[in-house]
Amino acid sequence: MTNLIDMSEREYFAQFAKRTGMFMGCTSLTVVTAFMVGYDQAAQRHGGPGLDGWREWLMENFQVSGNLVWEGQIRQVALPGWEGGWELTPEQEAHVLKVLFKLFDKFLAERDAAPGA
Repeated sequence: MTNLIDMSEREYFAQFAKRTGMFMGCTSLTVVTAFMVGYDQAAQRHGGPGLDGWREWLMENFQVSGNLVWEGQIRQVALPGWEGGWELTPEQEAHVLKVLFKLFDKFLAERDAAPGA
């Protein structure tokens, strides 16, 4: 495995998705969201793009509410008919995380392929 420091954001988050429990101790959507928000803040403080454009990408590619944070938007995509309750069953939580990492990888791939990236 490549050193985490030397990985692209896409490679890093692919490893994070495979081993979320190793990074965080538990695999809840709330904990993963907190990690990703912290990653975003650190990346931007040090000149990286972090999650820049992620929420907007979700709005452009899916019929999600613009008045939600991206965690809520992912719930809308992963759980059609979701009406805003924050409590999820373990099965729903696992499904939402799977969708999150799949879509985030697609977002990063598109961002990396964009001119000037």
